[in-house]
Amino acid sequence: MNVNGKPFRSIWLDRDGWSVAIIDQTRLPHEFLTRRLETPDDAAEAIRTMRVRGAPLIGATAAYGIALAMRQRGDDQALAEACRTLAATRPTAVNLNWALSLMREALAPIAPAQRMEAAYRLAADICDGDVATNRSIGEHGLGLIGELWDRRPDGVDVLHILTHCNAGWLATVDWGTALAPVFLAHDAGIPVHVWVDETRPRNQGAALTAWELSSHGVPHDVIVDNAGGHLMQTGRVQLCITGTDRTARNGDVCNKIGTYLKALAAHDNGVPFYVALPGPTIDWDMQDGIAGIPIEERDPAEVIEVQGQLGEGRTGTVRITPPGVTARNFAFDVTPARLVTGLITERGICPASEAGLLSLYPERAGD
Repeated sequence: MNVNGKPFRSIWLDRDGWSVAIIDQTRLPHEFLTRRLETPDDAAEAIRTMRVRGAPLIGATAAYGIALAMRQRGDDQALAEACRTLAATRPTAVNLNWALSLMREALAPIAPAQRMEAAYRLAADICDGDVATNRSIGEHGLGLIGELWDRRPDGVDVLHILTHCNAGWLATVDWGTALAPVFLAHDAGIPVHVWVDETRPRNQGAALTAWELSSHGVPHDVIVDNAGGHLMQTGRVQLCITGTDRTARNGDVCNKIGTYLKALAAHDNGVPFYVALPGPTIDWDMQDGIAGIPIEERDPAEVIEVQGQLGEGRTGTVRITPPGVTARNFAFDVTPARLVTGLITERGICPASEAGLLSLYPERAGD
């Protein structure tokens, strides 16, 4: 995607050919800063502090974290330690362990002296694969948006789409998941408008999704998290699309806290609720998402404080609660499959169910 006319991915090899560059998403939207990762600990810190975030990008960063580790030392102990350190950064997104398993299994049979080159090559392949996957998700989602536009009721001159959190190119290596169809629809001339949930407590919608849509020229409005139900009741939402950090085998989806409430409102008002996801986000070992998906609980400071732009362009943090108030910060919730109209994947669109997923991924039937 483009930033001020310059093409960017969210992660790339720096000019020296070995260090890894990322966009520091904790500084957006007020500052666009890149950051170098030189060690596996740098990669772990970037994931843990959400300098990088979004399930696909977390996986890509972890893959490059292993490559950085192999540059330092290519022995079995170094590989095991790097995998262990990176796996401990965030518990919910399944892409993290998917990428680490892929790297570990590919590197283990290789002689230590050859592991660095192989690790960098595989990490690059994971990134390129993510870009191609997300483009395919966008194309399948574009077909869905096109059908809704063709069947629009009389008098509807704009297709209003509601999304929650950030599932654009910043959450992936490029294109995004839930926003990829929106970008393509806009480019195809379909008049779309996006309702952007602010997505408390870190405000990824207000800060990141709005920034992406502005950069791409897509009409949008930021709304408070609890406005979605009202907009659906009054006929001002034709489609909901979100991303997911983990999808269970039965079609349950885990996404940013508040997604479940949007799905309930959509179900009550007959609004289609779709979830966009790449194949690696499916946890085929998870039979029941509500019972099994671990829900990350983050620092309460994210709830009681807010970051923003102060006077004269300065950025800072302010407290929004009385002194001494405690808080709990649950980062995700699980939306049951019965509330999901369909899943948009790189292989097509399917019902949110085990049978639906297996219709697109038949090779997993025996797992």
